[in-house]
Amino acid sequence: MKIINMKWFASAAVLGAALLSGCDIPPQETVQRGYRGTGMEAVYSPEVLADIVAANQVPEAIPAVSSDGPKAGDIYQNVEVLGHLSVGEFTRLMAAITEWVSPEQGCNYCHVAGEGFEADTLYTKKVSRVMIAMTQNANENWGAHVGGAGVTCYTCHRGNNVPEYVWTIGVPPRHASGMVHQMQNVAHQESNAYASLPFDPFTRYLLEDNAARVAGDTALPTGHESTIESTEYVYSLMMHYSDALGVNCTHCHNSRAFAAWDQSNSERVKAWHGQQMVKEMNNAYINPTNAWLPAYRQGPLGDAQKVNCATCHQGAYQPLLGANMLADYPNLSRLAPAQEPAAAMEETTEMESASLDNGSTSGEAH
Repeated sequence: MKIINMKWFASAAVLGAALLSGCDIPPQETVQRGYRGTGMEAVYSPEVLADIVAANQVPEAIPAVSSDGPKAGDIYQNVEVLGHLSVGEFTRLMAAITEWVSPEQGCNYCHVAGEGFEADTLYTKKVSRVMIAMTQNANENWGAHVGGAGVTCYTCHRGNNVPEYVWTIGVPPRHASGMVHQMQNVAHQESNAYASLPFDPFTRYLLEDNAARVAGDTALPTGHESTIESTEYVYSLMMHYSDALGVNCTHCHNSRAFAAWDQSNSERVKAWHGQQMVKEMNNAYINPTNAWLPAYRQGPLGDAQKVNCATCHQGAYQPLLGANMLADYPNLSRLAPAQEPAAAMEETTEMESASLDNGSTSGEAH
């Protein structure tokens, strides 16, 4: 009898350890975000916070260089988005981007050894040009979300060719047949923090032009057209927000009135701008690159890998915990200045003359 009891206790201990392995070790830390007694608390695990701090360290900045001297667009060929920088600034930024995106492959990730740097042979070079413009646009035009610290290539890539957290249009997971199973979602998707909710909220709200709002204005569903399915999709997106930023609902919402904007935290407005920014990134910048991508860089349905909140935040309420890398790389803070009409006309004339001298009908882009 004692032997049986010992086996039972051993089994219970193993089961208990397995169950607790997914829990945070107490005690937890709480931050009051509203009146006491209203549930307005942010709960943090010291153990998880330590991991987040370790994962969000930034590389040492390359020493700054002068903006004086000849411009990169005047010295090098086929420089489309950074031609206004000095040669020194251009070279420094290329070195930094190489460190952030392709530390193992080096320059050859975008350029073919033996070819001139101006060649657009590799898809990676054409994509990187678009990504630089996307980063500059985010910093110049989306201050309501990225404010202050802004973003750089490192914010998302962190030394990887492709950011760790990207998504493609989802293919429904397979599950057992039957009415009960068909009506249930599968709770094993990282996209929605493993909740039993729709597994792909990103296509609806971070690609298509849908408002992530389903609350009605009346107690009864009079004139309210949102469905239970829409509500589930919004909750799925909210689970992603929470997981991507390492926060709970009270980071944005007031627990006594989730729908009320005037009672919400300012972070809710910032999150709204973030959704619009990400939607623009996916549609205006990332989707067009699909024309150049090889199949292994596409999703199951043949679409480009896109961004969501986790792409930048990676578990931190502020990307890189608010580290201001943009201060060290101000060339990523704004789009290239518009070319003066006179200068553009002069350049076009020079290109046409060069092409006629070479006996061709098209000139090389500079």
